[in-house]
Amino acid sequence: MTSNSTQLSILAGLIGAGIQASRTPSLHEHEGDAQGMRYLYRLIDIDALHLDASALPGLIDGAQRSGFTGLNITYPCKQAVIPLLDELSPEARAIGAVNTVVFKNGRRIGHNTDCLGFAEGFRRGLGDVARRRVVQMGAGGAGAAVAHALLGEGVAELVIFDVDAGRAQSLVDNLNAHLGKGRARVGHDLSAAMANADGLVNTTPVGMSKLPGTPLPVELLRADLWVAEIVYFPLQTALLDHARELGCRTLDGGTMAVFQAVKAFELFTGVPANAERMQAFFSAQAH
Repeated sequence: MTSNSTQLSILAGLIGAGIQASRTPSLHEHEGDAQGMRYLYRLIDIDALHLDASALPGLIDGAQRSGFTGLNITYPCKQAVIPLLDELSPEARAIGAVNTVVFKNGRRIGHNTDCLGFAEGFRRGLGDVARRRVVQMGAGGAGAAVAHALLGEGVAELVIFDVDAGRAQSLVDNLNAHLGKGRARVGHDLSAAMANADGLVNTTPVGMSKLPGTPLPVELLRADLWVAEIVYFPLQTALLDHARELGCRTLDGGTMAVFQAVKAFELFTGVPANAERMQAFFSAQAH
């Protein structure tokens, strides 16, 4: 606890679609309470408001004018928000996606804490796995951050599948430009890619409470595969259910959720968060 934390008053929020089950507000508020801050965190759910991503400029304007400290941004707005910002952190610029916006001196500064969040969870939960070839489902905003994290964690070849082939190609081009030529490629034959893979990562929203199901046929899973998920409501997705039944090593979306929140808390407050306390609180909520 810092000497000035009692004076800190924070108003933050999360913009996204179908986020009523999000644990992010209580995660931030609990840590703020523990540090003696006045910390309010609000959900701005475009589904509940009967809006779509085209409402984003007005929502950002409204939050800034209302005195918000900052916002977290989630599906489907992590890339759409970029043109609305004044400045990007080096990570956000390289990744091409933003999940945290800080309002400071009249300016809007975009950050990406998803990459760091996934990398930290991966190191803790799957730190010793084989990573010669990995299949990633999804090339959206979260997918871009996770792909950067996977290559940063030593994946030799990342094969990316997305329903939008152009989006997959854009991400692959970005990864090869920033992290080494030929390390990422667009996937075309899912069965063949899965047969040769050490691991699978889902970065699509499929598996969320609002989008149930699995991002690929579960027949493509096998026992010696590791499987990582970024969806965290529910924490136990259908994909993880099938993977665990087969005996796969798995990583749920909780670690990424916690560690991206740790960094976002620090960006909003200027005060270090207690990662262990936030993890313990998240785990207690999940059970």
